Amino acid sequence: TTPESAGLKGDHLAGKYYVLFEKHYREEIKQLEAEGVTNEVAKKQAPLMLEAQEMLQKWEAGDEEVMALWHRMNSWVYDGFNATYANIGVDFDKFYYESGTYLLGKERVEEGLQKGVFFKKENGSVWVDLQAEGLDEKLLLRADGTSVYITQDLGTAELKYQDFGYDSSIYVIADEQNYHMQVLQATLKKLGKPYADAIHHLSYGMVDLPSGKMKSREGTVVDADELVKEVEEAAEAATLEKGKTEGLGEEELAALYHTLGLGALKYYLLKVDPKKRMLFNPAESVRLEGDTGPFIQYSYARISKIRRDAEATGVAADADFSQLGDLHPAEAALIQQLAGYAGVVAEAAQALSPAIVAQYAYEVAKSYNRFYTEVPILKEADLVKKTFRVALSAKTAETIKTSLGLLGIAVPERM
Repeated sequence: TTPESAGLKGDHLAGKYYVLFEKHYREEIKQLEAEGVTNEVAKKQAPLMLEAQEMLQKWEAGDEEVMALWHRMNSWVYDGFNATYANIGVDFDKFYYESGTYLLGKERVEEGLQKGVFFKKENGSVWVDLQAEGLDEKLLLRADGTSVYITQDLGTAELKYQDFGYDSSIYVIADEQNYHMQVLQATLKKLGKPYADAIHHLSYGMVDLPSGKMKSREGTVVDADELVKEVEEAAEAATLEKGKTEGLGEEELAALYHTLGLGALKYYLLKVDPKKRMLFNPAESVRLEGDTGPFIQYSYARISKIRRDAEATGVAADADFSQLGDLHPAEAALIQQLAGYAGVVAEAAQALSPAIVAQYAYEVAKSYNRFYTEVPILKEADLVKKTFRVALSAKTAETIKTSLGLLGIAVPERM
């Protein structure tokens, strides 16, 4: 079976096999338990697990057939991932693959044995004792010599340090891995690595859907492609309901729904403090009012329309405002809001919280909408005031665009 013959993206096909493995593995465990074997032993002796371990040994030994299968399936998965990343506007500066770090991790395990900070058990497996650190004994290398996750992470941490010499390395990993990250840092400290204290775990809360918690091994995951499609469809429905599609062609509408859908999805996820668990509701995320991405995007599009109309009527966006006179309270409030941009970005960076930028973008959009409601802009008779308000609108649009840009959210010029 290939992605082409199955009619699936490569990552989806591999995911199906992942779920199938877990399903049959659990069935084998149950069968062994029915025969009187304990659960702990059954997990290790299940035929599928033994076969998987044998393949892992062959992989680490460079077995030609296993390596060919691994390369083929990896290419399927990465092709699928790359298509999804491109669709949602995500890119990376550098990739670290476990296959490229586990050998370095094994070297660190050997180093720990030589230093006497790791120890071997009778079966040949290698462990670190972290009980003094309030943790537990942790397996670093299996009895058959194959690596585990922590082995690879030891290698990755060192490789990243070699590449960047970092003062701080932020691991953005779910809170389900809190213990694992504590073990990694404590193990690196045991080894005396200078970068051990530089590791910071940004432990984010998991995202639930109205249908409940997602579990990849049970196949209850809603993948990114399906989620993006769902929010795009919801954005289309919400936009049509509001009658915001006048004058847009088919391609423009498709691009708009994509922009709004991604804006809704990203904003809804990022507006919540990353450490908090949250419930994602696709229908709620695409609303054109309230604390949503589309509301802020619509505010930007509204300003773009004002700027186009201003240009069409010869109103310049820059002029001498020395004769402006007193500001309207809504103008003053908006200016104060815009002046806080740099401080907000600095605060968000310090707190490692995109939610601070998201909240700021929402507050700016709200302030602008109050300003828009309370003072005339293009209908203002005083040319200096009119020009100033167009300029203030332009600055607001720039701030909204930049703020949302920091969150990876695009803005539509029309909607």
